[in-house]
Amino acid sequence: MTESGILIVDKPEGISSAKLVARVKKLLGAAKAGHAGTLDPFATGVMICCINQATRLSRFFLHGNKTYKAVICLGIETDTQDLTGNIISQTDIRDMKIEAETVRSVCRQFEGSIEQMPPVYSALKHEGVPLYRLARKGKPVQKPARQCFISSLEITDINLPEIRITVSCSAGTYIRSLAADIGKALGCGGHLKALRRVESGGFTIQQAVKLEDLESGAGMTKMTEMADALNGMPCHAADAVLMKKIKYGIAISKKELPPSFRSAEMSEANFSLSRSAEMSEANFSCRTGLSVLSRAVLLLKTPEPERFIKIVDENHRLLAVLCDKTDGDTYNYCCVFQENT
Repeated sequence: MTESGILIVDKPEGISSAKLVARVKKLLGAAKAGHAGTLDPFATGVMICCINQATRLSRFFLHGNKTYKAVICLGIETDTQDLTGNIISQTDIRDMKIEAETVRSVCRQFEGSIEQMPPVYSALKHEGVPLYRLARKGKPVQKPARQCFISSLEITDINLPEIRITVSCSAGTYIRSLAADIGKALGCGGHLKALRRVESGGFTIQQAVKLEDLESGAGMTKMTEMADALNGMPCHAADAVLMKKIKYGIAISKKELPPSFRSAEMSEANFSLSRSAEMSEANFSCRTGLSVLSRAVLLLKTPEPERFIKIVDENHRLLAVLCDKTDGDTYNYCCVFQENT
């Protein structure tokens, strides 16, 4: 059976994220597979596929920063805010004589902390039902506006009615909504014509394997080991005593690990994950100078952030991830991994 690890796949156009993962699972002969962040069927690019025991690590990548290359088509609004929807309004932008500098000025307004209305056609759920299913039944549900953070919005080309942009943003940002909002701000409407994710959770498109390469047997060696995937997380090599405790689920005292792991202060050397969905420019951080994963971690607003420590054996194989919430004398077990899988 395939070993556990992280495989970055370049999702092709026209396939859902779920179907892609199912295909990867079959090709690898894996027992389990999942992903850390969906892409719409028409979108392409980075999909973080978690294989076998690595499915337990998906939480550490979900809140990572994302970077997209997108094409916005001005003058046409659709009910889905993208090219797959029905046209609900059209404007001849030639009559508006929109200047390139106007486009740049409007786009600059969307950098930083913004409020965004989630699309009614999205995977968000209402009473357990995905919004897109309700919308398709003629029962659209509009979720409240949410804060998100756009750290960079670069215009790479203006050839009206199309605008090409590169966007770096927090998790939970909808590029479809961004495209529609830019169109509205310009007074002509717009929709998302194309989308490609080039970075997610610190993994880039350069690390991705194409589906056809997997199908031909190539690209199987691109799996990232679990410990390496958590490269920004503090690491401790277990001795025989600690390994036995982990094996049998025995509580681990904070005194058993070096004092540097017990600091109550948040530091750049620490890997943190918060659970709150509230964000602001002040609490959004892409930590520079660290590993690709650590740089991409999103620090969300929370009174008591979780801090994590990975425990490895002498071969750098991941044994467990411990959680330190600062209160109490022992660590909590977040994930424990079985041998030889």
